[in-house]
Amino acid sequence: QVQLVDSGGGLVQAGGSLRLSCAASGPTFSNYNMGWFRQAPGKEREFVAAISWSGGGTNYADSVKGRFTISRDNAKSTAYLQMNTLKPEDTAVYYCAAARWRVGAGLPTTEREYNYWGQGTQVTISS
Repeated sequence: QVQLVDSGGGLVQAGGSLRLSCAASGPTFSNYNMGWFRQAPGKEREFVAAISWSGGGTNYADSVKGRFTISRDNAKSTAYLQMNTLKPEDTAVYYCAAARWRVGAGLPTTEREYNYWGQGTQVTISS
């Protein structure tokens, strides 16, 4: 079973940057596609970004394209979310998630496609 620990959240001003990390332990990290989701107060959890097991493919929600970058380091069993030009509407609890790689499947973008979740890290953007 994969265990995920999110970190890196905090309070920053609009226009600032943060880098979130997701450290994984357990079975081979490179067997999993990784994703980031977020949940703002009073809203449903939404997809933010995903990266393939090799790092060769990525996918982003329209709301973060051009501002956020997802990456991974398989040697360190860690995924990252670099967030730039942050906006107040980016305020949310951010969760990383792992989805078992499956032959022929595309990058997962829905919650039900992910098998394991981190505990979440709070990101607050002040205006």
